[in-house]
Amino acid sequence: MVLVLWVVPLAIPGAGGAEKKKSGDTASAPPASASERLGTAEGWTAYVYKEKSGPVCYLAGGPQKSEPADAKRKPTTMVTHRPEEKVANVVSFSEGYPLKEGVDLASVNIGSEKFLLFTKGDKAWASTPELDKTIVEAMAKGKQAIVKGTPQKGKPTADTYSLAGFAQALAMIDKACGVKR
Repeated sequence: MVLVLWVVPLAIPGAGGAEKKKSGDTASAPPASASERLGTAEGWTAYVYKEKSGPVCYLAGGPQKSEPADAKRKPTTMVTHRPEEKVANVVSFSEGYPLKEGVDLASVNIGSEKFLLFTKGDKAWASTPELDKTIVEAMAKGKQAIVKGTPQKGKPTADTYSLAGFAQALAMIDKACGVKR
């Protein structure tokens, strides 16, 4: 498998990618000012920006609670669509610290479902486009998501996200990028 990382610009730090072919390059990301805010729903904000290849739509949100509480970091969850590249529903979790790297070293719990993620740097992703879509669908229907990560040094972390407003922000980026559900 090929690992290609891409960074989506915004005021909240974050990235998207997965252990599958994703395009983009961290060096070619446009400045945050190039992003147009589509709207906000509860704790989730939707954006769009234009690349040479076409629009990129994404939503981002931060947790309501992070543990341990004294850790100095800013975790973020994002979902990204790149329709010109036939890529949609890429979910990424930026933990704000270097994670132990590999497969199944981070997870997201949504309701009674647990999804294992792979990690690289301070990010965690689903390992396939199918798992991306399953996680995004669970988030759209769920009430809460808990993202757990294991740092290279220190105690494991848990970030609790309210999913109120997630489905509305997802609908905004779906509309902007022509993604059908």
